[in-house]
Amino acid sequence: MNKSIRQLQPQSVWEFFDDICQIPRPSKKEEKIKAYLFEFGAKYKLETLEDEIGNILIRKPATKGFENLPWVVMQSHIDMVCEKNSDVDHDFDSDPIRTRIDGEWVKAIGTTLGADDGIGVATQLAILAADDIEHGPIECLFTVDEETGLTGAFGLKPGFLKSEILLNLDSEDEGELFIGCAGGMDTVVKFDLDLENAPVDSKGYRIDISGLRGGHSGDDIQKGYGNANKILNRILQKGAADFGLRLAKFDGGNLRNAIAREASAEVCVPESVVCDFEVLVAQMADAVKAELHVTEPNLNIALSEIDKLEKVFSLDLQTRLINSLYACPHGVIAWSQDIPNFVETSTNLAAVKTLDDHILVTTSQRSSSETEKQDVVNMVASVFHLAGAEVEHTDGYPGWKPNPNSKIMDITSSSYEKLFKKKPKVLAIHAGLECGLIGETYPKMDMISYGPSIRGAHSPDERIEIKTVQMFWDLTLDILKSIR
Repeated sequence: MNKSIRQLQPQSVWEFFDDICQIPRPSKKEEKIKAYLFEFGAKYKLETLEDEIGNILIRKPATKGFENLPWVVMQSHIDMVCEKNSDVDHDFDSDPIRTRIDGEWVKAIGTTLGADDGIGVATQLAILAADDIEHGPIECLFTVDEETGLTGAFGLKPGFLKSEILLNLDSEDEGELFIGCAGGMDTVVKFDLDLENAPVDSKGYRIDISGLRGGHSGDDIQKGYGNANKILNRILQKGAADFGLRLAKFDGGNLRNAIAREASAEVCVPESVVCDFEVLVAQMADAVKAELHVTEPNLNIALSEIDKLEKVFSLDLQTRLINSLYACPHGVIAWSQDIPNFVETSTNLAAVKTLDDHILVTTSQRSSSETEKQDVVNMVASVFHLAGAEVEHTDGYPGWKPNPNSKIMDITSSSYEKLFKKKPKVLAIHAGLECGLIGETYPKMDMISYGPSIRGAHSPDERIEIKTVQMFWDLTLDILKSIR
């Protein structure tokens, strides 16, 4: 428990957020937070339901005089991205998130904060618990496993919700209202592991890439951040070409929807070229740091000696892996031709993992255009097919097509302008939101997404701007009492 955070305003929201931070809630392991929600529902004598997939729904009657207003559902997801710095000892299955105030922001200590989407959950709970807020009949939908598969939204069935108006509380830019989002699909690649004896007269090294910002592979993909997998592979390719480097292990990135912050490799080179190899790595480190000196000021590339390696990848496997990772696209593929400065299509080289019997490469593609999404999926798959790897695709998820006649968009825009004396930006977002899937199940649902300012989502640099939480709260309350 963090007493300082519990004193922030709006106090009820921050108190619930601090409570949530004490509860482990990795994706696919939401049992503890679901138990907390059922206890909450019982405490406040509110109807609390769970559907077949594990989503939780809590209903609250209208306040007196507002009984004839339409049902409204507020929606957030209860899981969080679990990322930590390599030097931090933290078990996301059992340990609470340690939080601190850093100037105008709330951050975690060495891990993701879980404001995505813990702040949405906390806001819903504060509204459900309050007895002095004007609103019509409301539902609060808490979905599961958003971060790793949108499982809760995929599994939502017709008839579970009464509402035809939805407030999605899972956006990360104060002053921006979202009425559309990208669809996405993952491309997952497997190389069978083929090992051979390491060269006899060789020396072992470990190469580490660290200090990168990482971030959300949808919301941050256009910001020019470095990808640890691409940087590491660049060094491996040059080392192999110039000095006969042999690769024994590649371990980079973690999550499909996060830009890789860290990566490492275990390699060996002939004893006769050790000095030249060390110079090469130093020179490449200087070059990459110079290239990314604005966006990645904390980039670190380290070379350290390790024990002599016994096994390395076969030369054929190494060549196919390094070449395909080098050719694999990463970043923005296309910008929208309709919306200025809006990313239409992108791809993320998310993770490369050496496992017991194979090497697993995880990539993620997004686009506001279904045809362009399929095109970039095919582009990535083609690279790895040429490398002789096994390629599979997830089912993917749909985008959310903007509705220019949305009544809840008009209400939210008017509330924002009335409260803050400025117009909000009404946009689509390149990140995936559950709205696309919810809209497929509930085609009459009128939806909008908004939230406070969160930066560094999906990374240990995740932080939430304190003052924008009050704005988020005020806006939500005004929307609820303005719906007619």
